[in-house]
Amino acid sequence: MDQKQFRVLILRYFLMGKNTTQAKQWFENCYKGTTPTKTIVKWWFVDFKRDRRATDDAERSGRPNETLR
Repeated sequence: MDQKQFRVLILRYFLMGKNTTQAKQWFENCYKGTTPTKTIVKWWFVDFKRDRRATDDAERSGRPNETLR
C-alpha cells in the first residue's frame, strides 16, 4: 500500500472520531510491517483538525527533483 492510500485511511479514522493510538493499532493489525509511524499518523491528524481534507502532498517551492528539458 502506498502513502496516498494510508493517508486516505488515516482521514477515514479521523472522521470516525478515533484517536491516533487507535488508528496506529488498526494499521498494525491489518497491514503488518508496512504501516506509517505513529508520528506520521499524529501529523496527519493535526492537519485534519485544521480542516485540511486533501490527502495529496502540498506544493513546494524550490528546485524540482528531476531535470526539466
